[in-house]
Amino acid sequence: MSSENTENSSLNSFGARDTLTVGDKSYQIYRLDAVPGTEKLPYSLKVLAENLLRTEDGANITKEHIEAIANWDPSAEPSIEIQFTPARVLMQDFTGVPCIVDLATMREAVAALGGDPEKVNPLSPAEMVIDHSVILDVFGNAGAFERNVELEYERNSERYQFLRWGQGAFDDFKVVPPGTGIVHQVNIEYLARVVFERDGVAYPDTCVGTDSHTTMENGLGVLGWGVGGIEAEAAMLGQPVSMLIPRVVGFKLTGEIKPGVTATDVVLTVTDMLRKHGVVGKFVEFYGKGVAEVPLANRATLGNMSPEFGSTAAIFPIDDETINYLRLTGRTEEQLALVEAYAKTQGMWHNPDKEPVFSEYLELDLSTVVPSISGPKRPQDRIELSDAKNAFRRDIHNYVEEGNSTEYTDLDDALDDSFPASDPAKLTFEKEGAPTVHSAARNSNGRPSKPVRVRSDERGEFVLDHGAVVVAGITSCTNTSNPSVMIGAALLAKKAVEKGLTSKPWVKTNMAPGSQVVTDYYNKAGLWPYLEKLGYYLGGYGCTTCIGNTGPLPDEISAAINENDLSVTAVLSGNRNFEGRISPDVKMNYLASPPLVIAYGIAGTMDFDFETDPLGQDSDGNDVFLKDIWPSAAEIEETIASSINRDMFTDSYADVFKGDERWRSLSTPEGNTFEWDDASTYVRKAPYFDGMPAEPEPVTDIKGARVLALLGDSVTTDHISPAGSIKPGTPAAQYLDANGVERKDYNSLGSRRGNHEVMIRGTFANIRLRNQLLDDVSGGYTRDFTQDGGPQAFIYDASVNYKKAGIPLVVLGGKEYGSGSSRDWAAKGTVLLGVKAVITESFERIHRSNLIGMGVIPLQFPAGESAASLKLDGTETYDITGIDELNKGKTPKTVHVTATKEDGSKVEFDAVVRIDTPGEADYYRNGGILQYVLRNMLKSK
Repeated sequence: MSSENTENSSLNSFGARDTLTVGDKSYQIYRLDAVPGTEKLPYSLKVLAENLLRTEDGANITKEHIEAIANWDPSAEPSIEIQFTPARVLMQDFTGVPCIVDLATMREAVAALGGDPEKVNPLSPAEMVIDHSVILDVFGNAGAFERNVELEYERNSERYQFLRWGQGAFDDFKVVPPGTGIVHQVNIEYLARVVFERDGVAYPDTCVGTDSHTTMENGLGVLGWGVGGIEAEAAMLGQPVSMLIPRVVGFKLTGEIKPGVTATDVVLTVTDMLRKHGVVGKFVEFYGKGVAEVPLANRATLGNMSPEFGSTAAIFPIDDETINYLRLTGRTEEQLALVEAYAKTQGMWHNPDKEPVFSEYLELDLSTVVPSISGPKRPQDRIELSDAKNAFRRDIHNYVEEGNSTEYTDLDDALDDSFPASDPAKLTFEKEGAPTVHSAARNSNGRPSKPVRVRSDERGEFVLDHGAVVVAGITSCTNTSNPSVMIGAALLAKKAVEKGLTSKPWVKTNMAPGSQVVTDYYNKAGLWPYLEKLGYYLGGYGCTTCIGNTGPLPDEISAAINENDLSVTAVLSGNRNFEGRISPDVKMNYLASPPLVIAYGIAGTMDFDFETDPLGQDSDGNDVFLKDIWPSAAEIEETIASSINRDMFTDSYADVFKGDERWRSLSTPEGNTFEWDDASTYVRKAPYFDGMPAEPEPVTDIKGARVLALLGDSVTTDHISPAGSIKPGTPAAQYLDANGVERKDYNSLGSRRGNHEVMIRGTFANIRLRNQLLDDVSGGYTRDFTQDGGPQAFIYDASVNYKKAGIPLVVLGGKEYGSGSSRDWAAKGTVLLGVKAVITESFERIHRSNLIGMGVIPLQFPAGESAASLKLDGTETYDITGIDELNKGKTPKTVHVTATKEDGSKVEFDAVVRIDTPGEADYYRNGGILQYVLRNMLKSK
């Protein structure tokens, strides 16, 4: 199916097809009021109901499906499967490149099996924004942006040439070139339609994306969420997204936020609330009179964090604020009129006096929100700013090994131990760094401390200690799209500079706006010079710090950290702070609003209380506190009003797909099939269709499997998926070495997602991964039981040996396995390593479906059981029986697992099969979703 051929082919069982006239133009629509019961549905389910009405085909989507959603029981547990056909697909380059690689490979596979390769073409509009590749190699100077872009092109020219080929070879595929903005900000500012029009049919704009933060568009009333790259590819090829009609959590907003409280604080509070409530697999919908008081940018910030809540979507209905934002960002008056008329006709316009029925209810009085940060390793671990210092002191003990520091109650004692009185470094430290840290130490009840002297030609002499803020990044879609916090940060910088404050010399500062519009309004407001004075020069338009593209810390700082095992910190205005994500040198990561990022850069340490500790002194020697430089709400609003206008958006996006001279001058291959370069270390033909028969072979039980990894709770896709820098000596680095790539050209794992050879070697290789098959070892290691005694080995090397021996593999995990970004490579890498089954206590939604999409069966331990309670230590061999029931066209609820220990004793249990829908069962039987789609193409020739 496709959005091109389904609108007019609906069976229209309810007689819902009608005409909507807006101005002098008429559109075909499918009226919801033709179906009794839809009027009481939450906004998000009205969008799904319209989707089914318009795509009803009598097979995948039936009259009964439409009736099921109209008669939705808010109290019921999800059980009814529907097929959702998104209007478009959104990609970023890390996750998007493999999609285009796979589509290019599918063209060849279809031809090899006698089909028409031209059928492999997006049937729904697909748009990619290249935003994940820029790395902050250079920072803190006026040439940072240009140099970082130059390095980005040097590293990624092969990928970019491939993407330019794809833009020409595939219909309905557009690419926003590098240096433009962050995908989700570009989406809400330009790409999102809110109401779509195609072939004369008007319908709600719905969009799935290859990044979990696609939900940012929910702030505009666009229903969509992050899916795995494999699901996105299928959606591009017209395959609907299989899902269960979800429970919908109504989140009532009342009141207004207090002065000094930011949208980031609201987001962290809501994240905390919804994580505690439990919303995995559910829609969250905001409603109530307070909705009208929430600016669109704040709505988008809330929608963006939906993956951190755990929900599928976190949506706001359409209202006047939506229209105002669309007008500001340059949408045409014709489009605005269509959005308003369509929403009101379909009952999708927000009516605060009419409360929909929801499955569950939560409420937040915005006036109760207080300034907050989150950390040190999960977005939901909210800390009130007033308690941040105490929280850091509680947490630091988990990051400092015994014997690696001393408990001091007074910093003078620490300095005396570290530096003799005659040592000038002590004098330098006391002069330059002591005011903040010294006062913190005086108030201490004891904290780990290990002061280390650092000399830098560029930054002078200073002392690093546990808790030092070495990265302060204004970064990521979450906040850089929000003028209130971005202007707030710049005004705080202005006041700080006027008071004579500076960032600490050990802080790597970063400013990466989400679009060029931010630069425009900073320039118009005259605020860039103040940001630059504190080190926040433009570094790039991309995810940067939040995705792990922080770049290297200065050599002397990195050496001091690693040689002395210091537990230093990063503060960023992002949405993700998982372990090992931000920088390999940094153990503790905190999320904060952009103004607080700058404040922590001035403080230089997390061991800091903004209420009682001064940030420094002014020219008269008076202490300066955070409250002295925090901008008022009125100042922020006045600056926004005077510095942001519609022309900025229309000018920035006037020719957005054209790109700069670098992009336009890339040499681009031609032809409808890609000419693969065997020497390329970036883009290689995908292996998923090698030897694939036209008909699927029966699925089989798993016999004699070994455990590749035994993992604990909250193992994220950041732990599983290849991402971040490529460390010398690792299997990925060894592959690049063997292919003549110099160390300086390793680039990042994410940038090499188009090369499966690199990616397999980077799967389960995160430096913070703890495989419990080994004692107290972090990183991508396991025990290789093909060797006597099961010695320690790289996970990739062991998997090669298992494959040679014909031994299948399983992974054992704990709770919330696979939470994090919707990364296709977390599933692709798993299957290419030879893993046939993953057994956990619970799964994150996207990763579970991605595993099925790659032909890996997701299983859960019996309720209340775990690897630990069953006394499984990973040394066993595993037999899993009952999987072959799937060959009979039904999905078993459980399969039987027998784990045989080395002494011959057995542990047996029934694992719950987490193939949740018939559609997922079809994918698994075919060996994956792409194989399923490809075979269907062959049948329809």
